[in-house]
Amino acid sequence: MKLETITRTPKTQTHKTPLLFVHGMWHGAWCWDEFFLPYFAAQGYHATALSLRGHAASQGKISGSSIANYVSDVEQVSKTFDTPPVIIGHSMGGFITQKYLQTNEAPAGVLLAPVPHFGVWPATGRVFMHSPLILLKVMTQFRLRPAVETPTHARWALFSHSMPKKQMLKYFAKLDDESFRAYLDLLGLNLVNPKRVKAPMLVLGAENDTVISVKNINATAKAYNTQAEIFPNMAHDMMLEKDWQSVAERISNWLKEKGI
Repeated sequence: MKLETITRTPKTQTHKTPLLFVHGMWHGAWCWDEFFLPYFAAQGYHATALSLRGHAASQGKISGSSIANYVSDVEQVSKTFDTPPVIIGHSMGGFITQKYLQTNEAPAGVLLAPVPHFGVWPATGRVFMHSPLILLKVMTQFRLRPAVETPTHARWALFSHSMPKKQMLKYFAKLDDESFRAYLDLLGLNLVNPKRVKAPMLVLGAENDTVISVKNINATAKAYNTQAEIFPNMAHDMMLEKDWQSVAERISNWLKEKGI
């Protein structure tokens, strides 16, 4: 299957380990290329983001895609590198990263506002409390698009209230649908066993995330015997927020601490 990838190569490659970025629900590789890919290329990393099947410019269909399918997409792109990449995943991409690391070796994993290893029941409850109608549409239409089908819904779920409207609408226009089958996996059909993950993990969360709570971020970090780091005044899409660079710098410093 032909999958879209966006790669930024450094002028001088000072790190031999590549970085592979995995997006979350509704997104594509584009969300990493706004700020993160250029930043890490400037730090001397070969930085690549993929669009999961059916998302953005990738082939395939979103409808019916499972978490296992998405993990297979990450495996496909990972095999194109000369050496195993660090996997950096956001939201559902953070969950996919955890699933990938159960069966694949990598120097490290980085999770940004990740869906926890135990799934999305808590997040589903938060969406229900915000708008029962959204959840009703999801469950009756068998797709996830209703959760972000208007700019107002998208801002609540993904972006800070302080993000300029023009910037938010630019991102909103790029959002895809998302697989209901993958959502069922996240509810319990295909959860993560953290004990099978051997790679060191960095777990980062956002203080004002309306979907993935700080409590859930801390629980994810605990499962990997580490402590979560929570960024203040930041919403769910940490890589697109005003203070995105503080997140990128923390990842860069952590990779250096690990000798990567």
